[in-house]
This record gives sequence, structure tokens and C-alpha cells, in this order.
Amino acid sequence: MRYYPVFLDLAGKPVLVIGGGNIAHQKMTNLLKAGADVTVISPNLNEEMAALAAEGRFRHVPREYGTGDIEGYFIAFVATDDRSANRAVWQEGRRLGVMVNAVDDPPNCDFIMPGIAERGDITIAISTSGRSPAMARRLREEFEEFLTEEHVQMLDLAAEVRAELRERGLVVDPDVWNAALDGELKQLLAEGRREEAKVRLLAGLKQGAVS
Repeated sequence: MRYYPVFLDLAGKPVLVIGGGNIAHQKMTNLLKAGADVTVISPNLNEEMAALAAEGRFRHVPREYGTGDIEGYFIAFVATDDRSANRAVWQEGRRLGVMVNAVDDPPNCDFIMPGIAERGDITIAISTSGRSPAMARRLREEFEEFLTEEHVQMLDLAAEVRAELRERGLVVDPDVWNAALDGELKQLLAEGRREEAKVRLLAGLKQGAVS
């Protein structure tokens, strides 16, 4: 495994984006959804990013990146076509302890971004270790087709039941959970029979619950 997979909590954390074009905007979308405190350094912004800036969604510094600008940020994204600039930012990030992602430039990255398939609170991250972005995109599309609203409903139900069991001081073995979240439960949810699904889930978990 070349890269260690992890989901970062970016809520309220300072994140730097260098660049104001389409690629920078793509990164911004998920950063803002994650609640990051974003600053963008770029002389110009594309139409979509300019609209977000006008809404106060991020702080815009309207100039080229300068030495030292990366200091104090949690992570940084470089969305330019200049690999020499990418490398300069990456090297500075290493010196100052800031992790850097240079888009489509793995040699100048501390981490790479996965393809993301998302539905509700379910997020699947896909990586080909930087070997084939096209393959990662293809896999993402397949997972997007696989995920259904019933998966989201199953997650909501599982979270609800888990919280109730914890309030009662009960812990269920992961293998028991895995067996209980089965196709029949999913079918009940698909048919709108949520209470029956909950009763079935609780019955399946009861045998594995310990206090």
C-alpha cells in the first residue's frame, strides 16, 4: 500500500488553496462542504469561485503566491499548471510542516486525493495510488451506481439503534452487526417498512449484545 487512507476532520481548520481556476474550484467544493476555513491565493478567480467569494464563503488574497504564504495552514492545495511552482510550494510546506497536495503532480505531493462516491453520510474513497486517475474515476462511477437510498436509510437506522443500545450500556460484536445488516433489512426499508426493519435489526443484534 503506497498511500495511507484517512478521513480528515477539516471543520474550522485553516486550509490554503493556490489557484483560482476550474481545478481549484473543484477542490473548493468539498473543502467547503467539510467546513474548512479556506483561503485562496490567486490574482484571478473563475466565475464560480468569484461568486463564492462574494458570498463570503472563503477569504481571497488577489495576488500571486509568495514565499511564506503557506505558514500556519493545516494543509494546502496547489492548483496550477506550473510544476516548478508546485515544487517550490511543496518544499516550503515540508520545511514549515504543512502537508501539500499539488493537483495531478504526485512527485510534489505529501498526499493525493481519492475519487469520491457519496450518498448521504456514506462516503467511499477510491485510489489507484496515483497510477491511473481514469481508472479511479471509472470505479467512482460504478460505486455511485451501486449506492442507493436504501443504503442511506440503513445507515440512519443502524446509527439510531446503536445509540439506543449504548444508552442501555450494551455493546454488540462487529460480526453480529455485519450479519444483521443484511439484504432482507434493506428490502424492508426499500418497501417503506421501517418499524419492521428496526424490530428485525434489534432481534438480530440481541443475541450478540453484552453489557
